[in-house]
Amino acid sequence: MITVHHLNNSRSQRVLWLLEELGLEYEIKHYKRDPKTGRAPSSLKLVHPLGRSPVVTFRDKVIAETGAIIEYIIREHGSGRLIPPAGSDAYDNYIHFLHYGEGSAMLPQLLLLYTSYLGDAAAPILPIIHQELKAHFDYMEYHLTGHTYFTGDELSGADIQMVFPLEAAKKHGRLLGYDACIDFVNRMQARPAYLRALKRGGHYDYGPAS
Repeated sequence: MITVHHLNNSRSQRVLWLLEELGLEYEIKHYKRDPKTGRAPSSLKLVHPLGRSPVVTFRDKVIAETGAIIEYIIREHGSGRLIPPAGSDAYDNYIHFLHYGEGSAMLPQLLLLYTSYLGDAAAPILPIIHQELKAHFDYMEYHLTGHTYFTGDELSGADIQMVFPLEAAKKHGRLLGYDACIDFVNRMQARPAYLRALKRGGHYDYGPAS
């Protein structure tokens, strides 16, 4: 059975959603953030040297990084579900957005978070960060305006990857005017599998408003 090493209020919520969409059995080992620093507990380093979540274990395998976890679960346990046919345009979009979600889309949001601790010292770089944010939101909005999902007309693992950058942006009020992006988040958060994962994973700041 797959074990998800799940840090509260984190990206690992996506892995629970993926497993629920596939109808797979899994267990959760819960970890709590330090209430003062918000950091993951050191006990996660006993699972993987980076000490971060998500991490999944299956028999003797230890797999970290959300994109790698999504690829592994779909490949080894998905029975052909949540992945477009190889060689199709949808598959090319699948690979692109599976990597884009963490490789590009999250970077300016993380930079905005980290520079928020610098006060006035961050002023010189803030215009560049905001330009990057706009470029990425414009890109995602343009793509979703012509597609139901990031790969086309069917849900895939890429959508599960992409929901977090947009959830984080929506939470912080950065999606004003990006109607297709907001609609995507709302539709994903209304899916029964998403809601089941939310119930099992516990409180999640970026989830749907109660």
